[in-house]
Amino acid sequence: MRVFVLSTGRSGTTTFSHACSHMTNFTVAHESRTSHIGIYRINFPDNHIEVDNRLSWILGRLDELYGDNAYYVHLLREKGKVAESYNERWDSSLSIMRAYSEGIMMSSRKDLAVCYDYVDTVNANIRMFLRDKTRKLNVHLETARTDFRKFWQEISADGDLESALTEWAVLYNKR
Repeated sequence: MRVFVLSTGRSGTTTFSHACSHMTNFTVAHESRTSHIGIYRINFPDNHIEVDNRLSWILGRLDELYGDNAYYVHLLREKGKVAESYNERWDSSLSIMRAYSEGIMMSSRKDLAVCYDYVDTVNANIRMFLRDKTRKLNVHLETARTDFRKFWQEISADGDLESALTEWAVLYNKR
């Protein structure tokens, strides 16, 4: 089984990846194929968990290759916190907000309203993609320990669940 963790970013993706590293029957990676294009961008091995917010921009290709033959997680965080976090990162060399504002919206705006729009757009895209999927779960950063335990059970993960759950107390990429 392949597992894809979809999100806006700034919502616990790094932590999710670290938590999954305590599984013994799955490999896990965080944004491992971002430099690839075409089929190579989404060609993952079986028993692999890929955590990558940029997959939300290529959901059509993901659907064509995997459809309902994968397990999907929609990783969520309170919208205001995601937007505020992105609003602090406009000057990053890999700023997805600059790509969204300048490339998608064709605007030069760099403000909190654009960040909120990005969060709403990406989450709407993910919800639309997941509407016909039978193996899926929403995981909220605010209730991650409980939600992750359910995720662990649903994919029949093996390993050290207690160590995985402790990862949710670590603040990775704080900002």
